[in-house]
Amino acid sequence: MSGIFYGIGVGPGDPELLTVKAIKAIENVDVLIAPKTEKKDGSVALTVARPYLKKDVEIVYQVFPMVKGFAENSTDAWEANKQEILALLQAGKNVAFLTIGDPMFYSTYIYIYRLLENEDVEIKTIPGIPAFVAIGSQLGYPIVEGDDVLTVIPATASPEKVENAMQAADNVVLMKVYKNFEDMADLLAENNMAEQAVLVSRAGLDDEKIIYDVVAHKKDKLNYLSTILTRKN
Repeated sequence: MSGIFYGIGVGPGDPELLTVKAIKAIENVDVLIAPKTEKKDGSVALTVARPYLKKDVEIVYQVFPMVKGFAENSTDAWEANKQEILALLQAGKNVAFLTIGDPMFYSTYIYIYRLLENEDVEIKTIPGIPAFVAIGSQLGYPIVEGDDVLTVIPATASPEKVENAMQAADNVVLMKVYKNFEDMADLLAENNMAEQAVLVSRAGLDDEKIIYDVVAHKKDKLNYLSTILTRKN
C-alpha cells in the first residue's frame, strides 16, 4: 500500500507557531524531506520542526535548483528528487515535505506538488502561518483594516512591476527583500511608503532582525527570509 505525501508549512520560524495538524503529521511520518539550497548546508524548515520529530524518523535532504518558468525548465535534479520521493511512497512510507511559511505561498513545495499531482499518490497539504502575518501580530502592526487594499509583492520582480503594484495599493507586503534591498527602499520612498515601513529578517528565528528606518539601512546585507510591511502615509 502506497504511503501518503504531506506538504507541511512550519510557519515563519518560531516552533510554537506550527499548527496542531502540522505537529501531528510531523510526529507520525516515516520520512521527512528537508529542502536545502545549493550553497548552504542544513534546512531552516527542519530546524523549526525539530522539537516535534520522532527519534527514528528518516531525514532526506534534497537540493532544489531554482529555475524560472519551472513547467518548461525543470531540471534533472528535480526529476531525481521526484523519483526518490515516489520510491519512498511506493515502499509504503508516509513522507512529509517541510517548508517555511505556507506550502502554497511562494514555496518550493508548489513545484514538488506539480511534479506529483498527476502521479498515483495521495497528497495532503497542511497550511502554515506566512511570515508577514506573524510579523503583524508580533509588532502590533495591522496589515489591513477597513477597505484597505493589500498587495503582496515579491522584491525579485522587475522594478517596473514592483512600482506599479505599489502605486495601486494602500498597504504592501514586500517579500524576498535581500539582494535588491537598496532599490526597494528607494522605491518605497518614491511612493510615499518608506515612513510607515518595517522590515523583519528571519522572523521568529534566533537571529531575527528588525529595521524600522529602511532608507537609513538600505545598504545593509539581508537574508533571503526578509519581509517589509508598509502602507501609504
